[in-house]
Amino acid sequence: MTPIFNYRDCQGQTTLQLVLPLVLLLFVLVAFAMVIPSLSPLKTLALAGGVVVFVLSFVSTEIALYILIFSMLLSPEFIIGNTEGSFSGRGLTLRMDDFLLVIVGFSWLAKMAINKDLGLFLKTSLNRPIAYYLAVCLISTLLGSILGRVDLKTGFFYILKYFEYVIIFFMVSNHLKDRRQLQNYVWAMLLTCAVVSVIGMANVPAGERVSAPFEGRVGEPNTFGGYLLFMICICAGLSLAIDSFRNQIICAFLILLFSVPLFYTQSRSSYMAAIPAVLSFLWLSKKKHWVLPLILLTGLLLPYIAPQQAKERIAFTFTQGRDRKDVVTVAGIKLDTSTSARLISWREAIEDLYDHPILGYGVTGYKFVDAQYVRVAAETGLVGLAIYLFLMTAIFRESHRVHASATDPFDKGLAAGFLAGFIGLLFHAIGANTFIIVRIMEPFWFVAAMVMAIPSLESQPSTVSK
Repeated sequence: MTPIFNYRDCQGQTTLQLVLPLVLLLFVLVAFAMVIPSLSPLKTLALAGGVVVFVLSFVSTEIALYILIFSMLLSPEFIIGNTEGSFSGRGLTLRMDDFLLVIVGFSWLAKMAINKDLGLFLKTSLNRPIAYYLAVCLISTLLGSILGRVDLKTGFFYILKYFEYVIIFFMVSNHLKDRRQLQNYVWAMLLTCAVVSVIGMANVPAGERVSAPFEGRVGEPNTFGGYLLFMICICAGLSLAIDSFRNQIICAFLILLFSVPLFYTQSRSSYMAAIPAVLSFLWLSKKKHWVLPLILLTGLLLPYIAPQQAKERIAFTFTQGRDRKDVVTVAGIKLDTSTSARLISWREAIEDLYDHPILGYGVTGYKFVDAQYVRVAAETGLVGLAIYLFLMTAIFRESHRVHASATDPFDKGLAAGFLAGFIGLLFHAIGANTFIIVRIMEPFWFVAAMVMAIPSLESQPSTVSK
């Protein structure tokens, strides 16, 4: 009989799982010993809180994941310094969930050191594309640092954020064991979005563009708009797939709730992205007989129900530059100064790419460009852009495969919502750095991990009311 577990085959992996976490843990303990004597009482209290989170995360990964879900949009951020070369107008920012993720990540590594059956990384269809993209980011940034184009500290912190998304993806992938967990995580994410939507609505009377809470002095309405659009798609996918009338009503209510602050973000990129995202449900849903009339009815009513601020924001694109000579003209229409500046920066980035076409300038090595695809090309060159598109294609292909094969209504709805939201974010990325924005990417990769895990959970009975 073939042995179930071969010690020699797994010895290398077990050694890695044991040594790597212990080495990292040793560095953390040494750092604590050096830092604690100089800490103020408040910082010491914060450190004690971090230790509590570490212990809770070590005891239960599920608790750690719930902490992450609620901290994604409900944690404050801090600007800790300016980036080199005016890369970003807001400077280098850290958020509370950055620290939480480090703490949770260390607890996860410590658990792997004790329990070798947990594994380092669960094998998924996205592993290779993710690894290739991270590798090209590292290589281009190190090369840019050697050639003096990149401040290594700044580049390191930005790439570290990319690794955060990978940690979330693999933590969720490794931990999901049953479908009840998946459903609970989804409802927790929708609850978080409901809370931040209510907070956003409370800021509407102030007359300013609505952004996510706790963003400091300068908010990012475009970021909040992309996040809300993604969560609306999740709700829409579930409402079109599940048979529980109660849950359909809840999802419909949440869609309306999330839509209100979305309008008041006045994010034109989000408005544009909503069109392909909504139309995607004509392709994904089996209930086309009433999805199409609903979309047409919404489109007809939209000019009447949309707030005046949203309509003025759209009109601003085509009216503000009418009498100006310093704006870009497209198809005979003069655009506003903001859109014109963005298009000019795209053109300059493409022209500058000729100087470093293979691996680009390195992450943060080029000036700020507010467009995901142009930025990827400028920072990582044509090689990086090709690998990035390969990753996007892999996400699209695998999520579509999951949607096509899923049999449980909740699973199918989640996959459809994720796929529609992903399509929307692909268009959102035309006018924003969507796929590196923390407040969008943390929920995105969390849901992506759940969707990729659906095939392995499909054999279990549904726990959703039919």
